[in-house]
Amino acid sequence: MQWFYRLFNKKPKILVILGPTATGKTSLAIHLAQGFNGEVISADSRQVYRGLDIGSAKVTAEETQRIPHHMIDVADPNDRYTVARYVSEATRVINDIIDRKKVPIICGGTGMYIDALVYGQMFPEVPPNDTLREQLKNRSEDDLFAELRRRDPDRAKIIDPKNKVRLIRALEIVEYLGAVPQKKANSNYHPLFIGIDIPKEILDERIHQRIVDRLENQDMLGEAKHLCASGLSYDRMKELGLEYRYMARYLKGELSYQDMINELSTATRRFAKRQRTWFKRNKDIYWFNPLADQEAIKQMVVQFLSKS
Repeated sequence: MQWFYRLFNKKPKILVILGPTATGKTSLAIHLAQGFNGEVISADSRQVYRGLDIGSAKVTAEETQRIPHHMIDVADPNDRYTVARYVSEATRVINDIIDRKKVPIICGGTGMYIDALVYGQMFPEVPPNDTLREQLKNRSEDDLFAELRRRDPDRAKIIDPKNKVRLIRALEIVEYLGAVPQKKANSNYHPLFIGIDIPKEILDERIHQRIVDRLENQDMLGEAKHLCASGLSYDRMKELGLEYRYMARYLKGELSYQDMINELSTATRRFAKRQRTWFKRNKDIYWFNPLADQEAIKQMVVQFLSKS
């Protein structure tokens, strides 16, 4: 099918489901895939790692049997999975789905992955700079964050200001490239962006309840312990997202169980705010409340896919 789009100067259509954490993106993507002969491509920077199942809210085996999901479990948690690698692998997946005359549905909350994949905003492979890391490692998170705000304001809006590893890596990338990567003027695809969000007070409560449920009913701590037993260090675990960072601190004795829940809830709410900030820059996104707008979403997809 790729030759057809090139011959007639058409861009293949894709659906993009995005939004803050815990808003129901995955369930919507599965629903649309069932209704429109689609397959789902995860755009989540943690779901690429094997073993990070509960903490990253991966789809269940039963869900993947109903609807194929891609870009999940493609890397070892000790690997450093890059944006460039994601774009390369996800592009091949999308092309394969299109060749089979099905609808690619990108679904996730990692804005950098989505922008790089859809718009061709490329992030070259940036090698580690040990000299720079040595210079930065003794500086405070606040100091590193202030420098990042000056040098890459957009990245600073969505990065965790307390994650020293990611702050140093972000500064390393800016230093290496000399400039912040920009989006290409034209996408390789014809995307329909469907943004999913719910009222803040509802989302805040949902975030807290989801954390409690994962810990008390899904054995998320057991998952973290298994990762450690398999050779994953606490330091590396702290780099793999909020859930794993706070569980690592709890397992090391740095936090009580209740403090872990409370601090993780607060940090996740702040993360959702940063996700909103990133996505609100994109004026091509149509925003919906999935609790009330299911039919409107369906009708928009019907119109989008039916246009020649």
